[in-house]
Order: sequence, then structure tokens, then C-alpha cells
Amino acid sequence: MLILGIDTSGKNASAALFDTEKELFLAQNTLYTQKTHSQVIMPIVKDIIAQSGKTMSDIGAIAVAAGPGSYTGLRIGVAAVKALCFGLDIKCCGVSTLEGIACNNIPYKGMICVVMKARGDIVYNCIYNCDGFSIETLCKERLISRDELAQELAFAGKEVLLCGDGAADFFTDYNSPMFIIAPPHTRLQNASGVCLAGASKTHISPEELEVSYLQKVKAEKDLEEKNK
Repeated sequence: MLILGIDTSGKNASAALFDTEKELFLAQNTLYTQKTHSQVIMPIVKDIIAQSGKTMSDIGAIAVAAGPGSYTGLRIGVAAVKALCFGLDIKCCGVSTLEGIACNNIPYKGMICVVMKARGDIVYNCIYNCDGFSIETLCKERLISRDELAQELAFAGKEVLLCGDGAADFFTDYNSPMFIIAPPHTRLQNASGVCLAGASKTHISPEELEVSYLQKVKAEKDLEEKNK
């Protein structure tokens, strides 16, 4: 089956086409952009489909980064996937952005810690164990302070691979000999990781696809502040 992966959860706008039977990426493209994701993601999707010699009707399912991440970016990506799935009459799945980043680094054997910027000193985080072929979740996805995370990793006493857009700052600021920083090409969000994570998930109808923010959106925070 051909899985189209889409990630618009951060600065990257990314799409990839994965053949699950051959375990082969037929095409992938990632653009680190200052433009609105709505301007670039569909042209990227159309380009990789065309360049791979396939058509939209060849796609069997679509996987999308469903959060956490940029509120606007996530909504754009999920809305695009819903529209495509309705039009093509196929199913989809939402993939955790954190899990997708971990899957980018799946050749690494050991503990993988994904650190994504949230607000101030708070980060989105999840920790995984990887055997080089698959990942196992070691904790719930969460919002956690960098100090708390550093302390938790210190107590673990294991070598850990750091990835995510908050990994470089975390690596520099806490400067532990147990930390390894993921290389630039696997450190940030990428649709390839979304495809790998999505290949093993149950596919759902587009009506069931939802965004997972992990924290309240600005409108909710403003309303709570107003009602205090």
C-alpha cells in the first residue's frame, strides 16, 4: 500500500510517499518555510506524486502529524488530509508529532528523547526506547519544564538521543556526557517519520481525525483569563 505522509506541525512543510510492501520511500520533500503552510503543502504533495510516476488514485491511505505543534500548522495539515481523504474515498490516521520525530531516528538503538518547544521553559516531550526497528513509548506525551526533564534523564543514567526543535538548546544548556544530539536531517519534523509511524496504525475515516494540541489553544486561555 502507498501511504502519503504530511507534516505541517512546525516550520517544516513536508510530504512523503511510502510503499509499505517494499518498505521504500518513493518520494519525499521537506521545505523549511516562512510561508503559510496552506501556500506550500499541496504543491509539495502534487510534486512528489508526479515525480514518483504515481497518481492521487494510487494512494491507499494518508498519515498526518496531528500534534503537538503549531496550532495553525496542525489545523492546515489535518484539514488538507480530511479533504484529500473525502475526495479519494480513502482512510487516514493521525500520528503524534513526537512519535514521528522519534521514527525519523529509528536506526538508533537506545533511548530517544523528543524535545519540542512549547512556551518559555516548557517543552513538549515524550521518551521512547528503540531497538533499531521499532519504538516503544516509555512515558505519556506531556508538557514538562526543561529542568524537570533534565533531572529525569539524569536519574535514568542512560545515554539518550535528543531530537526535536528544542533539542539543540537543551543539549547545549544541560551539557551532559550522556546526551547525543540527532543530526540536522533527522532532528526536526519530517513526513518520512509520519509515514513510518502511520504504517502500523489503525486507519480511520476522515470524520474521526482530530488534532491533539496537548495544551489549551490561545482562545481557550483568553476566555479563562476573561472569566477569572
